[in-house]
Amino acid sequence: MLLTIDIGNSEITLGLFSGDRPAVQWRMTTVTIRTPDEWMSTLTTYLVQAGHSPNEIRAAVCASVAPAVTQGFVEGVEKAVGVAPLLVGPASKLPIVLDVDEPMTVGADRVVNTLAASELYEKDTIVVDFGTATTFDCITADGRFLGGVIAPGIQTAADDLTRKTAKLPATELTAPASAIGKRTEDCVRAGVLLGHADMTDGLVRRIKAEWPNESVPFVVATGGLASLIAELSQEIEQTEPSLTLIGLRMAAAHLGLRW
Repeated sequence: MLLTIDIGNSEITLGLFSGDRPAVQWRMTTVTIRTPDEWMSTLTTYLVQAGHSPNEIRAAVCASVAPAVTQGFVEGVEKAVGVAPLLVGPASKLPIVLDVDEPMTVGADRVVNTLAASELYEKDTIVVDFGTATTFDCITADGRFLGGVIAPGIQTAADDLTRKTAKLPATELTAPASAIGKRTEDCVRAGVLLGHADMTDGLVRRIKAEWPNESVPFVVATGGLASLIAELSQEIEQTEPSLTLIGLRMAAAHLGLRW
């Protein structure tokens, strides 16, 4: 089996593949102070609880935007399953083109999102990835990354709002019933979630207006809160929560891994 690893600034997402889609996947909090042994123990526990043995893992592939965590996590994976993860990034030899001014600064997650979108949908696509940041990746049908937008993420905005205000409570991010809130928590939900959905729609419309050809790009959302925002958005056409992991599986195949 193939272990795919997406190390984000807030969460690490892992997926276990034997076919085209993850047979099982997990999320864990990104913690910079964990040792490789602690990561090894955590991963081993997850695998066993899901009914899998570490010995089933034949290859591993990783995309990371959190350098402080990467080395320790990679060492922990190798201790747990006996194979070192292959790191994927903008320098990887993949069938995509990073058509931007500074291609080596493109995040690894955006690289694999580009690969996944071009091979899954085979048409011009905007990938909206709801993570610590909300990113908008602009991708042509032939796998050309045109650039995009980076905005504060949903949870980032909510945490910053409650941390910097004395009387606004931490609030569960569930969809509000209306834009006009009757309770403080409802007001925060409306501001964060409806505001983020409207920001998403507004930026997608601006991107479409600047698209370099006559195609109307397809809009797909990914990330942990993608389904929630998609319900509030007019522009998102599909959600694929596992898009980054699927892109990692595709990258592993292109880079010659066997599992």
